[in-house]
Amino acid sequence: MNEQKPNILPEWAEPIARFCPRDRREAREQEMMLALIAREGDALLDRNSALAHMTASCIIVSPDRKRTLMAYHRIYDSWAWTGGHADGERDFEAIVRREANEETGITGLVRIGAGIASLEILPVWAHVRRGAHVGSHLHLNVSYLFEADDRLPLRVCAAENSAVAWLDVAELEGMVSEPQMLPVYARLLQRANDC
Repeated sequence: MNEQKPNILPEWAEPIARFCPRDRREAREQEMMLALIAREGDALLDRNSALAHMTASCIIVSPDRKRTLMAYHRIYDSWAWTGGHADGERDFEAIVRREANEETGITGLVRIGAGIASLEILPVWAHVRRGAHVGSHLHLNVSYLFEADDRLPLRVCAAENSAVAWLDVAELEGMVSEPQMLPVYARLLQRANDC
């Protein structure tokens, strides 16, 4: 009789395993994410994984929580949060801090809360990136919340976005053209207010 070896989580996944889900969706997606991580391990840290790969994103709010910093994403043709692929990196907070700076020029991010703010499994449909076809896949996303001074200078990252701005939270629904992302943003903005 063949005994199956138990899947062991890599060290980088421990914060994901320790995360306390706040609703059924999040609990189920955490369970699915951990199962994929246990099965695929470090392969998920590289975007060459065709099925799924790790990403990290963040919502950045102004000190009064009335505005959020977003970039107009070229591929999605929508105002969106900042973030990116792990690309081998194991520290998800470091990823979002770097990506936020690269995509918007923002500095001085102050984390809101104790760590991971949310987990999401997000479908990404087939598209063309830099002239190459990218097949449909899943982003196993780790989300964080930050506060930043909304008076600091910003800059556009021409390779990824065409605009960067502080948007009024109350007007996001009319500005974000990805309706499936609105509940994600709303949940995280509410969590920023709760902290």
